[in-house]
Amino acid sequence: MPATDFKDYYAVLGVNKTASADEIKKVYRRLARKYHPDMNPGNKDAESRFKEVSEAYEVLSDPDKRKKYDQFGQYWKQAGQGWPSGGASPNVDFGNFDFSQYGSFDEFINELLGRFGTTGTGAGPGRSGGRTYNYRTNAGGPSGYSNFGGYEGFEDRAGQAGSDREATLNLSLSEAFHGVQKRLDLGAEVVDVRIPPGAKTGSRIRLRGKGTVNPYNQQRGDLYLTVELLPHTFFHFEGENLVCEVPITPDEAVLGAQVEVPTPDGAVTVNVPAGIRSGQSLRLRGKGWPNPKAGRGDQMVKITIVPPKDLSAIEREYYEKIRTSRSFNPRSQLKQIRL
Repeated sequence: MPATDFKDYYAVLGVNKTASADEIKKVYRRLARKYHPDMNPGNKDAESRFKEVSEAYEVLSDPDKRKKYDQFGQYWKQAGQGWPSGGASPNVDFGNFDFSQYGSFDEFINELLGRFGTTGTGAGPGRSGGRTYNYRTNAGGPSGYSNFGGYEGFEDRAGQAGSDREATLNLSLSEAFHGVQKRLDLGAEVVDVRIPPGAKTGSRIRLRGKGTVNPYNQQRGDLYLTVELLPHTFFHFEGENLVCEVPITPDEAVLGAQVEVPTPDGAVTVNVPAGIRSGQSLRLRGKGWPNPKAGRGDQMVKITIVPPKDLSAIEREYYEKIRTSRSFNPRSQLKQIRL
């Protein structure tokens, strides 16, 4: 990858390189919601920004990918494919080596292979004039380039499948609830994957044979997609339950009421019992999230009592009458409290 094509994923998300996983996740969720195509229909700039943000999060949210990205910079992908095992050799520690001096990772590999078993300096085949590169190894030999001829298991690599890959798949709540077919661009190919109804954040989908290719036998590993649900303005999850918050007025709380409550598949009328408190929840059985193995879950309706801010003259008059004639004191027990 040319240096001009390098994407600073930390800059894309607007976080420092020392940002924690929780910080990165929090920023990503905010940006993903801001630029998601559903929130910006027809906006190509927002769509492009959403793809950049998702690409950055896919790398920085994965500890292994982030480690490679921090160490190899613009060549982090090639670093995972340049060795026979499908990843960097476990016997070589690159430390803080600067890869920016190479035009491509292949140039680095060619020079490295041309210098195995040597520690001299000077220009020559496979070398850059006057430079010596030393690598620390775990093979017990002297410092220098490792000879992989004696690497344990090296000759058996042709019988192994390629490496598995992982990626994050962002879904809106509607897509996850109803199920959706997504077209994924894997670089060398485009595949269609069907997401069944009921996917949640953390759900994993396995695509067999869509991972990294083993260069010795062309066998491929698998691709694992981890679902990440985008935030919704009304619904969220608490455990297995789908939860929403519905406001009611003080008179509805005192006298009870019938209110309309949105559910994933349409509004329903809910009976609010008289005397309900703010923060109490009502359960709508079978109106929650689909579970492929256990049918529909429940939706929890959390009640919030909201007093009016602007009162008409008659409303104020009646509230004053209620206050002067009220017999109930919710703070009566506070008089008994002492330290």
